[in-house]
Amino acid sequence: MKKLIVPVLSAVVLTAASCGGANTSTSADSVKVEKTDSTAVAAVTASATDNVLTDAEKAEGWQLLFNGTSKDGWHGYKGKATDTWLVENGILHCIGSETDKSDKRADLTSDKEFENFELDADWKLAAKGNSGILYLVTEEFDAPYLSGPEYQIIDDNNFPEKLEDWQKTGANYAMNPPLVAASNPIGEWNHTKITVNKGHVEHWLNGQKTAEYTINSPEWKKAKETGKWKDAAGYGKASKGKIALQDHGSEIWFKNVKIKELK
Repeated sequence: MKKLIVPVLSAVVLTAASCGGANTSTSADSVKVEKTDSTAVAAVTASATDNVLTDAEKAEGWQLLFNGTSKDGWHGYKGKATDTWLVENGILHCIGSETDKSDKRADLTSDKEFENFELDADWKLAAKGNSGILYLVTEEFDAPYLSGPEYQIIDDNNFPEKLEDWQKTGANYAMNPPLVAASNPIGEWNHTKITVNKGHVEHWLNGQKTAEYTINSPEWKKAKETGKWKDAAGYGKASKGKIALQDHGSEIWFKNVKIKELK
């Protein structure tokens, strides 16, 4: 989601539940709460089965995008520094920023491009937070969202500004409102699946389909021409592109980020 100023609040996570869904761990995370300058900080630790492919997944063609130990395979969009992205205890953690200093942010972008694929990821968002997963991203524009569609991630219930339906979690941001509200409460893990296959796209959240559309269909063209992206000439044009995890100034945690290319 774009053009919303978000104050970053550290999430105090007392328990961390593993959500259901395909290819997700059922083990609970261990959580240690520390105090830093009177602010509670949740130190989240991945389980031994996180960020690991099973033999069956390897045989199916899955590959890890996040290896659990480093940012290898990723870079800041258009070469920006990725200082706001840390790897801690097997978790990819965007620490956000205390002010709306967008010049200090970097959307973490995959080195590889993908055309037809299924993408899986587990994520946990801070209270009042805002982020997203973008796909079919190219690096010819000022920001990933000017080319790639966005799977929206936001605190639907506590975000400090009024949200339109197309801004809510699971939406194809600014194009398709979510079909259902399927996110877990803040502080719990969520499981996202995105499939892109010859222009047909599906968003899934915790086992429920939240969006479905076909790029360049009459409905898609109408939504683009009359909505937020009407002046974004490159939006949705690329049939092949990169994955980008959005740094919108809020804290968010990712694990089990994996992808399977479809033939």
